[in-house]
Amino acid sequence: MAKDAKFREEALGQVDDMLAPGQTFASIDRDITDLVLTKKAPKAWWVALFVSGILLGFLMLAITGLFFYGLGIWGINAPVGWGIAIVNMVWWIGIGHAGTLISAILFLFGQDWRVSINRFAEAMTIFAVSAAGLFPVLHLGRPWLVYWFFPYPNTLGMWPQFRSPLMWDVFAITAYVLTSAMFWYLGMIPDLAAMRDRAKLKIQKVLYGIHALGWRGSALHWHRYEVAYTLFAGLATPLVVSVHSIVALDFATSVIPGWHTTIFPPYFVAGAVFSGFAMVLTLLIPIRRVYRLEKFITLRHIDNMAKIMFANGLIVFYGYLNEVFFGWYSAHEFEMYMIWNRMTGPYAWSFWALIFCNGVVPQLLWLKRIRTHTIALFIISIIINIGMWLERFVIVVTSLHRDFLPSSWGMYMPTFWDWALYLGSIGFFAFALLLFIRWVPMISIFEVKEVNHKHNH
Repeated sequence: MAKDAKFREEALGQVDDMLAPGQTFASIDRDITDLVLTKKAPKAWWVALFVSGILLGFLMLAITGLFFYGLGIWGINAPVGWGIAIVNMVWWIGIGHAGTLISAILFLFGQDWRVSINRFAEAMTIFAVSAAGLFPVLHLGRPWLVYWFFPYPNTLGMWPQFRSPLMWDVFAITAYVLTSAMFWYLGMIPDLAAMRDRAKLKIQKVLYGIHALGWRGSALHWHRYEVAYTLFAGLATPLVVSVHSIVALDFATSVIPGWHTTIFPPYFVAGAVFSGFAMVLTLLIPIRRVYRLEKFITLRHIDNMAKIMFANGLIVFYGYLNEVFFGWYSAHEFEMYMIWNRMTGPYAWSFWALIFCNGVVPQLLWLKRIRTHTIALFIISIIINIGMWLERFVIVVTSLHRDFLPSSWGMYMPTFWDWALYLGSIGFFAFALLLFIRWVPMISIFEVKEVNHKHNH
């Protein structure tokens, strides 16, 4: 225990004789905490907050319109009962997977390079899953009765239908967001204590002190922290696989051509990690530039993230090829027609656009000079995010708009209210993330010190 305490003191900079290249442990403290405590927010932050605030207004407008007029204001109709709301839910859930992968799985595998990006990715997970949770609630038609989903004794004698995969969603997403939030907060406690100790204003000392939960950095505190953090990492790891697998089963347990396939759970998980890392890079690259974090988030971090994104992109592209092959090999007229309709029907533009975005463009990541070129990687990440949204659009809309009978065929086009809700969810996500990077250290201070200590000695 005493040995552990001594190591922790050295790693946290309480002794200053072990230096990171070009930095002292005290300078690491100062560089990260000053972004929140003393430095003014850059102009780019205010511009982004203003834009996200406008988009957040669209969310309020869309929800108000939905409550006043009902689901009829959306573009959903008889053949396409699931529209852009479900597309957005699956898209946001996928984006939320990168944070848990970076924080939990890479932690268990001892990947030290994660420490400069895990805090930011965890925050992104919380806000993305929160945005995703809006859509199934609003899609109910009567969202004020959402509590009927939960099993509790009631006078109506109504109980959830546990054989429904939509019911599984409720428990999977709730478990995921609660576990991720506790994991995120637990990892911040030592840094919140550092913020408390460096704060100059009394209000800052009080607020950070309350949230630091009395942390003093004793050997006992560190022992309990490590045990709890490892347990949470082990608990969160299977959730990465299970949550999006359950979302995939929303589709796979049906008999709709294009949905009724066993490849969906692993295919969805790979797609979730693919889109999640794309979103991390989309946000982290400009933030790294604006806040001048190049000495913490190096090109090695960016290269490693690009490699993981590319690996999952290849799995996703393999899934696309399998879908086409299974549709043909099944010799089932409805499955074969579904694939042909995707390629040549009225929504063919979305299918070929997603193949370009998720299949063709990521092949550039074979080249290291692309993976380490921040502007090129930023553009590729945006294209992948667009492609992953199109993937969910293709899965939902092209599988529903032409039913088994031609008399049941129809077209689906999102309305203004659909797009307002989507843009509003982006505003909600961005607004919350901007507040996070303004008031909380976006880089894990003590983990950066610990890794520097380990690598230099």
